[in-house]
Amino acid sequence: MNASKAGAVSALLGALLFGCEDRNPAAVSEGATGPDAVTGVPATTGGSAEHVRWDIISLQFTTPLTFAPGGVAFALAPNNLTIKFTGSGTFVAPASGGGASAVTGGGTWETFSNGVSTGSGTYRVKGLASWEFATFQLPGFIDLIGDTNERANGTAVLRIEYSDGSRGTLGIGCHGPGAPDGIVEGVIATKDFVTYWTAEAPAPGVDKNRTLFHLEQ
Repeated sequence: MNASKAGAVSALLGALLFGCEDRNPAAVSEGATGPDAVTGVPATTGGSAEHVRWDIISLQFTTPLTFAPGGVAFALAPNNLTIKFTGSGTFVAPASGGGASAVTGGGTWETFSNGVSTGSGTYRVKGLASWEFATFQLPGFIDLIGDTNERANGTAVLRIEYSDGSRGTLGIGCHGPGAPDGIVEGVIATKDFVTYWTAEAPAPGVDKNRTLFHLEQ
C-alpha cells in the first residue's frame, strides 16, 4: 500500500473510531465507478454548508455505464465475518467542519460468519461524523440518481443505529471517474465492537461494492 492510500485509509478508520471532524480535503484513485481517469474537477464551496446525497449504487454495464440506485456493498472483519449493506440518504455538512445531525436515510444490513447468515434487518442514519470532498467526477456516464454534474468523489462517516438495537458507523468511500489517489471504493463499518474495516473491492463486470455522492452546487 502506498503512502497516500495508507494515509486515506488511516483517516477513515480514525473517523470510524473517534468521529473524526477534520475538514482538510481528502485525496482519492482508480475509477471504481467508471474507467480510470487522471484528473477530476475540484470545487470551492465558498464557506457554505454542503448538501450531499450518498448511495450504494447498482452499476449497469451499458455503453456508456449507467449509475442507478439499489446496489449492495460488503465489508469484512477478522475471522471470516462479513456485513452487507444497501442504502442511501442525505446529509448537510456544516461550513465550520465537523459532524452534524441534519441527516436522512438508511437501508438494510445482513451479517455473516463463514458465509452463513447470522442476522439481518434495517438501519437508520443518526448523524454525520465526517465528510471529506475530493473532486467532482468526470462526465460521460448515465446517472439515474441525480444531476450528473453533481457527482462527487470523497469519503463520509455516518453514525447509524441497527434495528437489533446495536449502534455503529458506516464509512463510505467513492473513488469514481477523475478521483485522485487514495480513496478506497466501497464501505466499511462498525457494529457494536465488531470492526468491519476491510472494504470488499469492486470487480470488473460485477455489480456490487460501488458508491456515489452527489454534491449540490
